[in-house]
Amino acid sequence: MDREPTQFIVAELEESLAATAAAARSSAFVGQIAAISAAMVAALRQGRKILLAGNGGSAADAQHIACEIVSRLNYDRAALPALALTTDTSILTAVGNDYGFEQIFARQVAGLGQAGDVFVGISTSGRSPNVLAALAAANAKGLRTVGFTGARDGAMADCCEFMLNAPSDRTPVIQQLHITAAHIICGVVESALFPKG
Repeated sequence: MDREPTQFIVAELEESLAATAAAARSSAFVGQIAAISAAMVAALRQGRKILLAGNGGSAADAQHIACEIVSRLNYDRAALPALALTTDTSILTAVGNDYGFEQIFARQVAGLGQAGDVFVGISTSGRSPNVLAALAAANAKGLRTVGFTGARDGAMADCCEFMLNAPSDRTPVIQQLHITAAHIICGVVESALFPKG
């Protein structure tokens, strides 16, 4: 293998490891994972649901997290209610056409969200207009609001009850930490609601 690709690969892996280590050492990051997990457990115990949204890779993360909640993560158990607002092409195109792209998630929050639900907005920049609009809609309806972003939280900090700031400014690394944190959250939720043994 060429030396140059090998150096790139090793550098990427080392950056990922360093960011994960920084997250593990951060009491704020660990504390927010715990707080988000507790909020989701409380909502689900009350018969509420989890709504998630993001763009691009964050849209895929929203779907991934919803999948882990509805299906299972570590072991068989009853299904839980979660919905990624990134998947219905008819809604996305109708709302985008009729109200504008910035409203594609907010309109769904307005139609599907109920007070006590949890809305998770994922934006690596913290500045995605459609995620910010959805957070505003969620706050207006009395949903609990969670933001997943990077080291710089942009405008999201003012819109969220809970903020998970991945300690990186690089989108790929932020996304790696988001899905790692999400797996931990889903594991905490699963074990709290369906304790084994």
